[in-house]
Amino acid sequence: MLTEDGKHLYVSYDEYHNLIEKLALKVHQSGWEFETILCLARGGLRPGDILSRIFDKPLAIMSTSSYRAEAGTVQGHLDIARFITTPRGEIAGRVLLVDDLADSGHTLHAVMDMLKTNYAPISELRSAVIWTKGMSTFTPDYSVEFLPTNPWIHQPFEGYDALGPDKLLEKWKV
Repeated sequence: MLTEDGKHLYVSYDEYHNLIEKLALKVHQSGWEFETILCLARGGLRPGDILSRIFDKPLAIMSTSSYRAEAGTVQGHLDIARFITTPRGEIAGRVLLVDDLADSGHTLHAVMDMLKTNYAPISELRSAVIWTKGMSTFTPDYSVEFLPTNPWIHQPFEGYDALGPDKLLEKWKV
């Protein structure tokens, strides 16, 4: 649900999963065949996992991080992991790079450039995201929703960010 001022988008679990399914359909309907899904952790983990199950393809993981300040609401320095975790040796062939959104576009640009430069065995690389913001300098190959007002996206699992073990223990006290 987008707020009236267009500054916040609140997404339920059902909406979130429906959007991932729509993303899968966009990739499928394009006719493009790929061997591996590479998701960017953390935001791309859930979409990557679901796409991996739908397409029955191995899931590789690369950690990136830029939203750490102010409880994850301010973009900072981008860190990209040196290694990719993959179940099949080295990542190669046609790869679908998955993240949750193209926000500024900085992360996706940097990762795509790094993969093209450092991973010669990748023969083709395409990108898929749920949301693309209007301010993004990166245009993904596949995206479900374009958000021209650049809202802050409140994803359904963000409640865990502030939960912590002590609050969880209190919640489950019997």
